[in-house]
Amino acid sequence: MITYLYWIVLFLLIVLVLFGIGFKAKLWKTAFGVAAVLLIAGWGTYAFHFEQIFVKRYGGEMSIRTPKGQIHMGITWKEDNMWIETYDPATNTCIFTEYSRGNVLQGRVYIKNCNPMLPGNNTASERSAY
Repeated sequence: MITYLYWIVLFLLIVLVLFGIGFKAKLWKTAFGVAAVLLIAGWGTYAFHFEQIFVKRYGGEMSIRTPKGQIHMGITWKEDNMWIETYDPATNTCIFTEYSRGNVLQGRVYIKNCNPMLPGNNTASERSAY
């Protein structure tokens, strides 16, 4: 909900600039220039600063896709960075991927021979041996 509120406020601000500078002052070139700067700055601020903060602290929304051929295992937060754990059955590797603000990949940790306890991966006798 907070994400929608952010975009509504940004677009209302752009409409006010277009109305005030463009319609009232008859300076359309200036109005479109200021509106474009506001739109680009608003998008950049959201993408590189607010998106994960909104999701973590205020119940916002974001989407991340699990890479093809991998299985999603878990997700956690470390401060404002998100860590996603996936499993690649083709290489028997667990992959922890960190996403910082702006969804810029910050780090990746590979655990070889991970063999997670997923259904169908191990038999009951193998699990009881541990």
